[in-house]
Amino acid sequence: MRTPKPPANAPGAHARDRGRGRLLARGLGAVFLCVLASPAAVAAGDGDQARWLRLAVERLCPLPDLSGLDAQHALAGSWLLDETRRPDDREPRHIAVRLLLPGADELAIERRQYRGRLRQFLVSYAAHDGARARPALLAIADGSCGIRSGRAIREGLDGWRFLDQLDGDLETLKWTETLQAPWPAGRDPGGVRVALVDSGLAYDLKPFRDRLARDGAGMPLGYDFWDLDPWPYDGDVSRGPFLPIRHGTAVASVLAREAPEAALIPLRYPRPDMARMGALVARAAAAGARILALPLGSRKAEDWGAFETALRGRDILAVVSAGNDGRDIDEDPVYPAALPLENILTVTSSDGFGRLARGSNWGAASVDVMLPAENLAVLDFRGASGRASGSSYAVPRLAALAARILAREPGLSAAGLKARILARAAPSPYEREGAVAAGWIPDPLSE
Repeated sequence: MRTPKPPANAPGAHARDRGRGRLLARGLGAVFLCVLASPAAVAAGDGDQARWLRLAVERLCPLPDLSGLDAQHALAGSWLLDETRRPDDREPRHIAVRLLLPGADELAIERRQYRGRLRQFLVSYAAHDGARARPALLAIADGSCGIRSGRAIREGLDGWRFLDQLDGDLETLKWTETLQAPWPAGRDPGGVRVALVDSGLAYDLKPFRDRLARDGAGMPLGYDFWDLDPWPYDGDVSRGPFLPIRHGTAVASVLAREAPEAALIPLRYPRPDMARMGALVARAAAAGARILALPLGSRKAEDWGAFETALRGRDILAVVSAGNDGRDIDEDPVYPAALPLENILTVTSSDGFGRLARGSNWGAASVDVMLPAENLAVLDFRGASGRASGSSYAVPRLAALAARILAREPGLSAAGLKARILARAAPSPYEREGAVAAGWIPDPLSE
């Protein structure tokens, strides 16, 4: 699945998904909570917020060298909170300014440019609710300083939260996406419990509602370690609250299809504080997970210290992605794939002939197996059908195989389960020796 390149730590950050085209909705009428609005539809919002955004674009977008003091002077009544320029040189590509407005609301301004030429200008409004400023409205202008679109975060009833996609007038609603949803009612499906550690899951979709592992009271066992709340809905917001990357649902759709008897434990990974990965592993273990599926990683070993400590010695098999940076991770490691743990199984993507997929990472010591994970059928967070590729999608295929083996042999330890899987691998007839440690699994669905 092609997505904009996410920052380090993000799902697919070291393992970007490579798609054969973007996910396509087949029949928008059937897409869950992705509602097309009539041209006259108007999103709920605050006119004052929109006026601030328009004013900021009008007065600040043309400035070739935006500064925080420029913004404060141009928008009377505001106060400069902070300013960043990346990289910190005479021609930064990204300039960000944050202003305090009357009433404690905030305005964030981003100028994105290349060689001094404006590419995109974004202004967002955060409304203070007495505790903190919450993102409310975004205006997106092009290189000519024309507002082309907007986004609004809207609170619904009973725990729902929505992202409204707006036209350039910042009023007309084009469509709506779900940002947060309450847990669906249901009962525990039984079966092997697999914890999926990713950007979350659109658990309100029909393919997942009846697949959630639950406690004795019927409460799903997932958790959001990013926001520290019980609802791990799909959305990596490291690019910003209005620009979520949806990754976990597509990955989960492969796992659900290939291990139909497994029970899912969705865990949204803790990008704000990776030290929480230790608590994440402990929670997965307490929930009865025997398999952890991690289609994510980074190049920073320090991100994974808590994870390594928590996973070491546990009777849990962690299936992790090798990544898609096109390199030997024995020489240039990514984590957690390169962690020296016996209960980690690292997988990379191949084509259907057993050739390492273009851009997929390899490593004679760090990567255990490869299997076909190119052009797979997936569902996105709306329930729309599409195709996706990459090592991120090799992870759910291998985790599903592990779940099916464990269902037949529930007494297997993590070490025994790993041995069963590695025994299925053989040298590929089309790939050089040393690409991976154990070899190729041509068809993980073959029994």
